[in-house]
Amino acid sequence: MIRSVIFSMVTVAATASLSFAQTATSRPFAGAKVNGGTVTSTIVDGRQVLTLSSDFKSPDTPDPHWQVVDSKGRVYLLQRLPVKSLGGLAAERITTSIEVPAYVADVAKVQIWCAWAEALLGEATFAAPQITRR
Repeated sequence: MIRSVIFSMVTVAATASLSFAQTATSRPFAGAKVNGGTVTSTIVDGRQVLTLSSDFKSPDTPDPHWQVVDSKGRVYLLQRLPVKSLGGLAAERITTSIEVPAYVADVAKVQIWCAWAEALLGEATFAAPQITRR
């Protein structure tokens, strides 16, 4: 009985420490059009989710996208940052959170990329690459 209680307590403590270790916040974005705001990497149900901070300002450019760079320098263009408006019926909003695809091994940098101009608008780096757990 005592062993099972102790085992349960150790399991809870280990789980709590793993949950804490699964969140990391980047340095602030810096670049030509995006300066300020951060991105947080979180593991949710075994999937890596990137979330922009509330002080992130979307750049006023034609086609900004999420883009990530892994620790080996491979670049992955992901989804468009703004969500299209409904023909003027609703204001355009931005995608503040995305799930990192399974084919991305880790995330060293998050970039905001203008697909129309093919230009880097700003990037935020993590202190250490964020491993995608699957």
